[in-house]
Amino acid sequence: MAAASSPRPLWVRRVLLGALLPLLTLSGTACGSSDVSDAGAAAAPATRSPDQPFTHPGALVSKAQLAAARDHVARKQEPWLSAYKAMSTSKYAAADYTPKAYATVECPPDTRPGQGCVEEREDAIAAYTQALLWNITGDRAHATKAVQIMDAWSDKVKRHTEGNAGLQTAWAGTSWAKAAELMQYTYDGWPDGEELKFQRMLREVYLPVVRPGSADFNGNWDLVMADATMNMAVYLNDHAAFDKAAHHFRTRVPAYFYLSSDGPLPVTPEGSDINTPAKLRTYWFGQSTFKDGLAQETCRNFKHASYSLAAAAHIAETAWHQGVDLYGEVKDRLAAALEFHSRYQLGEKPPSWLCGGKVQRDMGPDTEVGLSHLQGRLKMDLPQTEKLTREERPEGTDDLFVAWETLTHAWSA
Repeated sequence: MAAASSPRPLWVRRVLLGALLPLLTLSGTACGSSDVSDAGAAAAPATRSPDQPFTHPGALVSKAQLAAARDHVARKQEPWLSAYKAMSTSKYAAADYTPKAYATVECPPDTRPGQGCVEEREDAIAAYTQALLWNITGDRAHATKAVQIMDAWSDKVKRHTEGNAGLQTAWAGTSWAKAAELMQYTYDGWPDGEELKFQRMLREVYLPVVRPGSADFNGNWDLVMADATMNMAVYLNDHAAFDKAAHHFRTRVPAYFYLSSDGPLPVTPEGSDINTPAKLRTYWFGQSTFKDGLAQETCRNFKHASYSLAAAAHIAETAWHQGVDLYGEVKDRLAAALEFHSRYQLGEKPPSWLCGGKVQRDMGPDTEVGLSHLQGRLKMDLPQTEKLTREERPEGTDDLFVAWETLTHAWSA
């Protein structure tokens, strides 16, 4: 793909970074640990100024974390080397990966066949995978492939329809934004016109459909939509969207993960009337006893609770890179939820008060980011989460919206 023909300050910065990329090494990060102390974030405030520029790259993965991953792989250190090998041998890393874009993506909420749903999610993950490979290897073929995939969709997609449109746009949108963030700020060969077309796609086709705040939906929808909104906000330099995602994190996380300090009943989602014992019992899938770490969807299955653990950590991580400490507002709640679900995922027999004594142990690759901050940066003790994470490494992709987080966020003592 030809380089942009009209240099501009952003283009120049990307050229310089792209030229230096293979030479970059991690400065000041101890061997055996991922980056867990991004510069300037240690004393992050609770809000950011409307005129404060966004830090790039900074949608889930920071420049320092990219350098750390590259350094660990070059040194053949575990678990990063195994994570890199898993990523580089996946179908998403194929040199001949071919995107299949649709003008209309139809995703029904029932058993009716959809159109383009799997293809869109997989193409978005493939773009992100190729962008990470470019950043790890410096091989421009991966950069070219990443932008080829993104350009295919920005040239074609116009709308999302059917009942799962919001969730679908969130799953795909978060991966698209992460991929675009990496390519725009580490690669010099994405023509300006194509970048702008991709930005328009996110603004016009994704952001209007991703609307966190649907209080009566299961909470994983809301948190994944806030995750996508946050990532797109950073890539698009959209302060209003960033603030919307941060607000929703602050209202939805306490309403999804229970702490005894909430009182005898969970917090009610903002804008919802789910505030009586009877309504809460239904909304929490029959659960009437509430203990630290329980999630709104625990008794549905651990898979959906795990989606929410990942999405909440993603939002807080991206905000952290942008100088806002959302983690600090929910660290005890998030730690309790990670430990609660990890304990039973590892095989501990659930008590009779929990989901009638039966749980569905199907967590996904969703613990690395939260563990990295809580145990890595904050030195909190999460033994169950650490044990589960080590057993599951390298955490790969759920083929929805989580991908390669052992490579980018693994923390190891």
